[in-house]
Amino acid sequence: MTGRNLEHLLKPASVALIGASDQPSSLGAAILRNLQDAAFAGPIMPVNPKYTEVSGLGCYANVAGLPAAPDLAVLVTPPDTVPGIIAALGERGCKAVVVISAGFAENAMGAGPALQQAMLDAARPHMLRIVGPNCLGVISPGHRLDATFAPIGAKPGTLALVSQSGAIMTGILDWASVRNIGFSHLVSVGAMADVDFGDLLDYLAQDAGTASILLYVEALTHARKFMSAARAASRHKPVIVLKAGRHPEGARAVASHTGALAGVDAVYSAAFRRAGMLRVGTLREMFDAAELLGRVAPLRGDRLAILSNGGGFGVLATDALMEEGGRLADLAPATIRALDEVLPSCWSHGNPVDILGDASGQRYGDALAALLKDPHIDAVLALHCPTALTTPIEAARSVAVTAKRSRVPLMACWVGDSPQVAEGRHHLETEGVPAYGTPGDAVTAFMHLVRYGDSRRALMETPPSVPEQVTPDRGAVRAVIDRALAEERSWLGEAEAKAVFAAYGIPVATTRIASGVDEAVAAAKEIGFPVALKIVSHDIVHKSEVGGVVLGLGDEGQVRNAAAAMLARIAGAAPDAAVENFSVQPMIRRPHSWELIVGATEDPQFGPVILFGQGGTSANVVADRALALPPLNMRLAHDLMAQTRVHRLLQGYRDCPPADLYSIAVTLIKVAQLVIDMAEIVELDINPLLVDSQGVIALDGRIRVAPTALPAERRLAIRPYPCELEEEIELADGRQLLLRPIRPEDEQALIAAFRKLSPEAVRLRFFAPVKELTHETAASFTQIDYDRQMALVLADREVAETAQIYAVGRLSADPDNIEAEFALTVRDDMTGMGLGMLLMRRLIEHARRRGIGMIVGHVLRENKAMLGICRLLGFEERPDPDDPAIRIVRLHV
Repeated sequence: MTGRNLEHLLKPASVALIGASDQPSSLGAAILRNLQDAAFAGPIMPVNPKYTEVSGLGCYANVAGLPAAPDLAVLVTPPDTVPGIIAALGERGCKAVVVISAGFAENAMGAGPALQQAMLDAARPHMLRIVGPNCLGVISPGHRLDATFAPIGAKPGTLALVSQSGAIMTGILDWASVRNIGFSHLVSVGAMADVDFGDLLDYLAQDAGTASILLYVEALTHARKFMSAARAASRHKPVIVLKAGRHPEGARAVASHTGALAGVDAVYSAAFRRAGMLRVGTLREMFDAAELLGRVAPLRGDRLAILSNGGGFGVLATDALMEEGGRLADLAPATIRALDEVLPSCWSHGNPVDILGDASGQRYGDALAALLKDPHIDAVLALHCPTALTTPIEAARSVAVTAKRSRVPLMACWVGDSPQVAEGRHHLETEGVPAYGTPGDAVTAFMHLVRYGDSRRALMETPPSVPEQVTPDRGAVRAVIDRALAEERSWLGEAEAKAVFAAYGIPVATTRIASGVDEAVAAAKEIGFPVALKIVSHDIVHKSEVGGVVLGLGDEGQVRNAAAAMLARIAGAAPDAAVENFSVQPMIRRPHSWELIVGATEDPQFGPVILFGQGGTSANVVADRALALPPLNMRLAHDLMAQTRVHRLLQGYRDCPPADLYSIAVTLIKVAQLVIDMAEIVELDINPLLVDSQGVIALDGRIRVAPTALPAERRLAIRPYPCELEEEIELADGRQLLLRPIRPEDEQALIAAFRKLSPEAVRLRFFAPVKELTHETAASFTQIDYDRQMALVLADREVAETAQIYAVGRLSADPDNIEAEFALTVRDDMTGMGLGMLLMRRLIEHARRRGIGMIVGHVLRENKAMLGICRLLGFEERPDPDDPAIRIVRLHV
């Protein structure tokens, strides 16, 4: 389950406290005290057979004795009592429970796991949701609910916090209280036996009282559900995440604390980036980011101008910006002329803009006004350090007034701790200008804006199509893998690995396998000198580490001597390794080329992960690499490359031409598709992948396989494009079309199809006149989550920018996969050909395969064609009680 019944958790009408107590130091007393102090408006029903009254409230002996079913129950009873209490609550009609008690699956050595499963089994028949166990509880200040044992309450606000740690949540409450920061909801999820981050993201994304969502994460469960929920939430509001366990030592601590394995930190970063979330490093950064994103307009780009009355602080800010990967804006000539008119002649004449230590408030305002008009500047950071010639409050007032005249984002840094500086910062904050105490803090805040903007644009950006269409030879790859598994081998040989890459259209170096020294010499003669000679052994993975690779052999004698020496070296370095063969391949010498690594590995949380970076024998030492979750498209592939240092070199420099970035991106997409298709591949790398301006070629590679019963698609944190739904359709006039799922690359085709609809067809589909599909709307229609949505299009068979879409059928399921709403659009010039009926039948078939229980639609009463299709397919029909012009149609699937 996901968001089902969470309104009973966060906005309950009544609360039962099971285990209430009048012992001052007990959990039951602390929680009851908080419930009462928060002035909860509904009934509070204590339950404990030891008492008839607790804290002035009548106390009940058991759940059966409650006068009514509580919306929310909070349990602080021993763990062995919890399953039975859950069953009793479910029978009474309770829909949400917070289990404060510990002693469940986080204690793997005892009866805890069995108790946790019994608890879940008791809740399931009643769709009763459980937060915890081993948690602090929940707080909804706007609903006057505090069902925790926290020592301090929360003020109402628009931030929502979901924390895996109760201790972190209490620390945040204390930190926020002195800063007057308010919350819509705070949830301590504890061990996440049921309700987890994905569930709460789904709920909070739709919660009108929540403007931003903050997460404290130690480890995740249900990675696919989390990614679906996070991607959906990030489209609506900022999601800011603080992930603990970034280092191996911290990850071990997380595992012992939560009973869950913490994944590799870089994989978590890749997942957060893909979901459009902003990752921060500290609690202070979390709140700074939330405040900043709530105050400042989205950035147009990443070009920052720095304005300062102290040159040293401008330099410090610039250093911090460069260290975080930021970019200084280049001032336009008109801006420099404008600054010349209002600044002393000895100003810095560049960015940072040093307006000198005697700068008055007027000078601040004049210089800032010039910068805010510059089209090459995306944001401005105004710095002030105390001097005897002006006051911090005077400069702050001038900056605040000037900022109101522009929509360009502005941040400020008033350096110092004196009352005068604090007054200046306070004035800026009051006027809506985020203000910081150090240049580093201000730059970090700016980079949060940059990264959040990048993530948001990535979620809505239309990826370019891949002109090169490769149909992989999956049968050939399956044969190679099956043979290796039948022989109980985990590593494919070099030739086998290259055969797999070639089957997916990845260029590979010619390789000959030789069974001995003489055959190696003969193969070298046939290939042509110079050649590379490598050992072939299923027992040796890294050949170069044992002297199993020799390059640049120029004649027969060198090959013979190298082969003999290689056998001797390996006999000494790896005496137990079985040497099967040699491989011989031509020496590929390309001037102005780079050695890269492209690979994949299996993460225990997120499944397959794609790797890109600088390759060669020093790849592990250089450690210049980035990760991404499959599936990939061209935009995602280029984004992955851009995260590495080698990417700058690949763009060319001096007399070195740019590398073929397109071919690298296509290779990344092919490798991602390979690991999507083949569940048995658990590790893969192409190293080196040689690239220059002419393209790529795989010089070496390795693949590790393992048997698995899990379907390939189920391993992925993000469901890939479901190619199995593609279907050739022949129209009555003989035209051949392709019925297929929609792709992100279809945005322009969908906009073009919309333009071909008549105004009446648009009104029947959208219930209102719509003149044009905006980029944002079209992107939301085409960039769908195949795990929750499906949109089938009838389109031209070729996949190209000019391909046309003729009809669209859409199905959007709720997060619980219980009910889905359909929508149907057929171009006016294609009506009367049975396309609507065809699409509806396919949507119903898809819903049945996914286990969706109900399909629902809202159809205008005058839309006779759509209502006729629904009647023929067996939909129930009734008027919409809120709008007599609309009919609601429902089909039990």
